[in-house]
Amino acid sequence: MNMSSLTVKKDFVAGLVVFLVALPLCLGVALASGAPLLSGVIAGVIGGIVVGYFSASNTSVSGPAAGLTTIVLAGITQLGSFEWFLLAVFIAGIIQLLFGFLKSGFIANFIPNSVIKGLLAAIGIILILKQIPHAVGYDFDPEEDFSFYQKDGENTFTELMHMLNFIQLGAIIISIVSISILLLWNKIRNPFFKQIPSSLIVVIVGVLINLLFLNINPSLAISGSHLVNIPKINSIQTLFTFPDFNQIVNTKVWVIGFTIAIVASIETLLNIEALENLDPQKRPAYPNRELIAQGIGNTVSGLIGGLPITSVIVRSSVNIQAGAQTKLSSILHGLFLLIAIVFLAPIMNLIPLASLASILIFTGFKLTAFNLYIEEFKKGYKQFIPFVITILAIVLSDLLIGVSIGLIISILFIIKNNIHSPFTIKTNSHYLEENLIIELNSQVSFLNKAKIKNTLLTIQNNTKVTIDATRAKYIDQDVIDIVNEFKNNIAPQKNIALNLIGFNSALNDSQFKLHLDKAMQKSLSADQVLAILKAGNHRFTNNTHNTKNLNQQLANIAKGQNPIAIILSCIDSRTTTEHVFDLGLGDIFSVRIAGNILNEDILGSMEFAVHQMGVKLIVVLGHTKCGAIAGACNHLELGHLSQLLEKIQPAVNAETSVLDNRDGDNYEFVDKVAAINVMQVIEGIKSNSTLINNAMLDNTVKIVGAMYHIENGKVIFYE
Repeated sequence: MNMSSLTVKKDFVAGLVVFLVALPLCLGVALASGAPLLSGVIAGVIGGIVVGYFSASNTSVSGPAAGLTTIVLAGITQLGSFEWFLLAVFIAGIIQLLFGFLKSGFIANFIPNSVIKGLLAAIGIILILKQIPHAVGYDFDPEEDFSFYQKDGENTFTELMHMLNFIQLGAIIISIVSISILLLWNKIRNPFFKQIPSSLIVVIVGVLINLLFLNINPSLAISGSHLVNIPKINSIQTLFTFPDFNQIVNTKVWVIGFTIAIVASIETLLNIEALENLDPQKRPAYPNRELIAQGIGNTVSGLIGGLPITSVIVRSSVNIQAGAQTKLSSILHGLFLLIAIVFLAPIMNLIPLASLASILIFTGFKLTAFNLYIEEFKKGYKQFIPFVITILAIVLSDLLIGVSIGLIISILFIIKNNIHSPFTIKTNSHYLEENLIIELNSQVSFLNKAKIKNTLLTIQNNTKVTIDATRAKYIDQDVIDIVNEFKNNIAPQKNIALNLIGFNSALNDSQFKLHLDKAMQKSLSADQVLAILKAGNHRFTNNTHNTKNLNQQLANIAKGQNPIAIILSCIDSRTTTEHVFDLGLGDIFSVRIAGNILNEDILGSMEFAVHQMGVKLIVVLGHTKCGAIAGACNHLELGHLSQLLEKIQPAVNAETSVLDNRDGDNYEFVDKVAAINVMQVIEGIKSNSTLINNAMLDNTVKIVGAMYHIENGKVIFYE
């Protein structure tokens, strides 16, 4: 790790803050699990140093977790030996390593953001509710008993009611002072004091106030279970307990080990996914690497007497709030835990739990900030309802159950959306006929069966219908059967012309053409072609474009071309004719040249289009704010462009209504010249092409002028 001195300083501070919070939590988890108290601290040390070293997460802090207390308590009770249970922890670590190497971390990608944010908000609420008793001096339960229902028969709310009978004034005073420091510390401007973490000040002030109580008014002093309580260590050897490998063939050990691996992995994946949302730098968490790190940590923890380890949301949240920059903060918190239990137990045991509770309550309010609820509400009920239900479910049960309920609600919304939107329906104007397009979405399951069946049954007689499955990646066989039944029985009975595209070769069918063939081209008159262009421009300006299957069009026009019009337009990038008239591939000949001028080559192309290819309409299309016209108005001379602009000069001279500012900067003048230029080009076509003139006399072709308005996309025809 290449880190600056500022980064190290921030990580040191964050590691110290997390250590202060983690120490009583480690002891509390061990107590709630029915395990030796030091096993919780050992797990905290390994979670910090070992997992922190191997992890790729910059913000995650690992250690013993409340979510595993029930499993640990049941495992120790069932096996009857803590040494046998340690073997199960060791096995769990090996299994987690396999999960990581098999890249099982992809599961984290399937957790919706609404559930993740609900998890964070719920943890914030739980921190507040669970730490209030400690803040007022009622410390009957272990510090990290985060489940709603407690093993003493109480729940979160009844515990809050009972605490009213056990309030200690000294604890309340320390808590009020602590929270005041946390609220006001950021307002201090002195650079020296700003470098000191407010959490450290809270702990020091809490210890000093309690010592003051002892000397001035002992009745206010906090003692016993209301202080951090690290057990005395007689020697380093007494720290460690080792697993009994003689039980390696015991199936009960393996079952418990597998259970720990599954639950610990799920909690870790949930946590690191949530931390990506909390991390100000939004750095990726790399779930597979995290599973490997957790596996190594649990393997080591099982070998030397520690509890199972997961990434823990509370400690990780405190870590981020304390300004952690890299995983060094997690490693340092583990080192501080080790130093504390070996050398500093008497000093650590002076810290009031009310001070630590204040830090956690403050963190809780940040996690469940009011703005978070406003943001989720603005995203709509499909996000807000899973978010709220996840919060309620976690607060009223535990993390895994609550997240599972949140996931179920999110899945129900997904199913509901799929049921109601397996396809989109559009009406295409297929030249002069309407064609109903049913586009299937990417996933069409059996849940969509009723919706699709009812839609097909309501299609009116004598309709042209295209069912397009080219976007569908999966179509359930039940849906295939419905489409097949419609094709073979219902459509013939109702005289429905049906096109099926994007299905398998046996189901695909084409009963009418979606492209111009020679017969359709011949059947259209010039006025009908003009109507097609007008309708297309109307769709373009109203953003109701026809659905186009370009791959299918490519296959169709490869056999030959049968365009209905030739359009002479400007090279301006804003006037692409196929888009302007909402046309498909092969529908028109498009000739583009600056200023839509006429020359012999262009005239020859028009004659080819009319007499060889059967085109029915010639359109000369100018446009507003034309650069070539503006150049002609300014009498611009520039290389070969000068010769081109000379062809526009007659239109410039013919425009006499504008008397002042007759130059390219006056768009009123430019647009009027452009309109005259269109009409002069049309006259040029008529006077210079006997072939086209004869076709016009025979009523086989028509010439019209038009102006495209850059501002709104509308085309005005001069007929």
